[in-house]
Amino acid sequence: MAEKKTTKKETAVKKETAAKTTTKKTTCAKKATPVAVAVELNAENAGFKAGDIYQALAAEGKALSLNEIATKANISVEDVLLGAGWLFKEGKIVSVEGKVTLA
Repeated sequence: MAEKKTTKKETAVKKETAAKTTTKKTTCAKKATPVAVAVELNAENAGFKAGDIYQALAAEGKALSLNEIATKANISVEDVLLGAGWLFKEGKIVSVEGKVTLA
């Protein structure tokens, strides 16, 4: 059986169509970026955080670190810093050997 000769143009068209059918674009799923929770910074929120810290320190009855206070009060370390600043300003708490206790 005799083979039909193909021209350069026909060969190029065949390669082009083969490339179109075999090439698939794969898309990667976008990673979900964590959404920052916006907390309004005002005196009321700072006062509530200060109250949480004061209650945690009063319940424990001893000096606690910032991480321990955050765990006991069930708030973030940033909130502990906010509330602790409030309590330090009022003279309700003092720092003893790197820990915080009631004054």
